Amino acid sequence: MKKGGSTGLIAKLLLAIGVGAILGVNATESAMEVVVAIRGLLSQIIFFTIPLVIFGFIAPAITSLKERASSMLSAMLIMAYLSAVGAAAFAAIAGYSIIPGLNIPTEIQGLKELPKSLFSISIPPIMPVMTALVLAMLSGVAAIWAKAETFEKLLNEIQAMVLHIVKRIVIPILPFFIAATFAQMGYTGRLTQQFPVFFKVILIVLVGHFIWLFLLYLVAGMISGKNPWEVIKHYGPVYLTAVGTMSSAATLPVTLSCARKSKVLPQEVTDFAIPLGSTVHLCGSVLTEVFFCMTIAQMLYGSMPTPGTMTLFIVLFGIFAIGAPGVPGGTVMASLAIVQSILGFDADGVGLLLAIFALQDSFGTACNILGDGALALILRGIFYDKEGQPKRDVVPTPISAD
Repeated sequence: MKKGGSTGLIAKLLLAIGVGAILGVNATESAMEVVVAIRGLLSQIIFFTIPLVIFGFIAPAITSLKERASSMLSAMLIMAYLSAVGAAAFAAIAGYSIIPGLNIPTEIQGLKELPKSLFSISIPPIMPVMTALVLAMLSGVAAIWAKAETFEKLLNEIQAMVLHIVKRIVIPILPFFIAATFAQMGYTGRLTQQFPVFFKVILIVLVGHFIWLFLLYLVAGMISGKNPWEVIKHYGPVYLTAVGTMSSAATLPVTLSCARKSKVLPQEVTDFAIPLGSTVHLCGSVLTEVFFCMTIAQMLYGSMPTPGTMTLFIVLFGIFAIGAPGVPGGTVMASLAIVQSILGFDADGVGLLLAIFALQDSFGTACNILGDGALALILRGIFYDKEGQPKRDVVPTPISAD
């Protein structure tokens, strides 16, 4: 995840998983009718907010580029996108190679059927998810072309409103949605036979994080002509803080302090790239989600997505990641549109993805933040000579860390 969040969220989600699993294993059919109904209602609310999140964050993100437009900003955004797409492609290749050997059960004998819901309420979204994406892109670009300052202010207010909806409604109900999801898995028998595989998957993802970071810093060293160890060696406290807080925002002061100790990063690059990277660069979260999506697809739907489907998903995912909201699980929340529309996940798949992603969120955050140091080193190589002097007459104004 990116900035925001709380160290107590993972405890709530772990508690939700435990309570849901125990409830599901021991629940009667009548109790499950209530659980199925509650889960259905919560899923309706969550999915209703998806188009709002897409429009509320993508459109203002586009208009904000005008205010901070510079060659360095453009380079940073392009690198963040390429890093996300590269990490996702790396995860997909690993998924096709590793997942078939995990012996994931797809068809299980003796599963119970869920009872019918006690009640159901339909809350259809105000627009399809792809409509929201296209509308957000066109609105943002058109506002820049027309210099529509009033509309830009409106978009920023919409973003603030949507952020409050996510923080005050969606995030608080997620533990209940996840608990209900695991209750259903426990009741049907899927939990005991399918869930243990995810412990293996999480370990695989953690190894993937370090491999991708190694590649990022290798490229950074080649482009800058500097030893990447001069950046990495200062990042020990950053990694531990990120794991402990699950928050890029909470880690940012530590990140800036440690990055400024590096002899190969000019301070203006550090003060510009580190805060910006904490909001747009999510290589660790993207790598994790792609591998988890492929695992869940194999588990719940019997097969992984085709390479063509994964390619389309990855290309769009890079865009969604840059505009993802700064809330716990923001990467997953921003990508639910394409997880549903392109990968074909239903409520069961989405619920499982949210739960499993939350278990490793702190490590994904740490990978994201460590990756920002590599991007800063690449910027140094592009815009500064070997002596640390600017190659251009104008260096973009550093972005505040606030």
